[in-house]
Amino acid sequence: MLARGDTVGREIADQVKLPFLLIENLLAQLKREQLVGHRGAAAMNDYLYTLSDVGRERARRLSQHCTYYGAAPVALSDYIASVKAQSIAGQHPTEDDLRRAFEDLLVDKSMLRRLGPAINSGRGLFLYGAPGNGKTSIAERITGCFGQSTWIPRAIGIDGEVIRLYDPVNHEEMPLPEGSGLLHEQQIDRRWIRIRRPTIVVGGELTMASLEVSSNAETGISEAPVQLKSNCGTLVIDDFGRQRMSTDELLNRWIVPLEKRYDFLNLPNGKKIQVPFDQLIVFSTNLEPRDLVDEAFLRRIPYKIEAADPSEENFRKLFEIMAPIVGCTYDAASVEYVIEKHYKAVGRPFRCCQPRDLLAQIRNYCNYQKIEPQMSPELFDFAVENYFTVM
Repeated sequence: MLARGDTVGREIADQVKLPFLLIENLLAQLKREQLVGHRGAAAMNDYLYTLSDVGRERARRLSQHCTYYGAAPVALSDYIASVKAQSIAGQHPTEDDLRRAFEDLLVDKSMLRRLGPAINSGRGLFLYGAPGNGKTSIAERITGCFGQSTWIPRAIGIDGEVIRLYDPVNHEEMPLPEGSGLLHEQQIDRRWIRIRRPTIVVGGELTMASLEVSSNAETGISEAPVQLKSNCGTLVIDDFGRQRMSTDELLNRWIVPLEKRYDFLNLPNGKKIQVPFDQLIVFSTNLEPRDLVDEAFLRRIPYKIEAADPSEENFRKLFEIMAPIVGCTYDAASVEYVIEKHYKAVGRPFRCCQPRDLLAQIRNYCNYQKIEPQMSPELFDFAVENYFTVM
């Protein structure tokens, strides 16, 4: 009320995501203590509430500690129980689940055979190989093998500290259908939000601070670290080995959580808490895993899967798949030309990203020239000259 001004009881209940009956009793108690008063009546046996001078002074004192006024926080014990109930460790994706998750990618059968057991382990994996072979795309689709949705609290309360868990940047809300009446007919705790199972990708920007609870000194509100936000989903460490922190720092920080499936976090008030570490961690790198980490850590990541260069057959198939997506007319003879002249003749390896990138170059050139995007040897020569100038 200090932030919003005079408001009706049901708006307060909607703000903190609690049933109006609970809020009505609390407001009645605050009125008896002369912290709030009635400014007038509202619909459905409600009132317009306003802060008294004493209530406004107390609200200012409390806001100096924390300015949070969103959904009421959920107890840490309830959050731990929810992660256990929705854990990926209890799920065992089948071959059909993998095919469904990767249906929009051209993935070799041998790759799926290797990915299946790794995903079932729920422990983590190294995904390595040359740049441009789809490591990040594969990692981002792994979460789909575990089902579509999960429930998380908007915020967690621990001994007076509020930690925001729901992050609109990294979490995609999957709302349930709204009821038709004025009142909420769904018997759910609205402090929780239904989201798509999270896939959080962090790259070179990852630091040790990202792995700890961060606190805003001005607002008093804390933010959950990336591993907590990715629980019941997938956390992708992209370009592993190129972070601002050393690989040894990251691995030493996570060597116990990867083994025990729980983590310890330090709160701004100095207290240390134990939280679930329940996600599939994918280390995606262009480098050999053995060149990055020692044997002790490699043992804790038992699956090392190479995203190999595509075969010539799959490379041709990628041109066929990408042509209508990019907006070009497919021409098999032109694809044959580019493979023979610009790959086999110069010993250039195939990469999964190249058909898309070359076709995009052709489309952009055709748009500039105001002609219909199409494949031709001349246009492929132009695209290759631009694309492979320093490669």
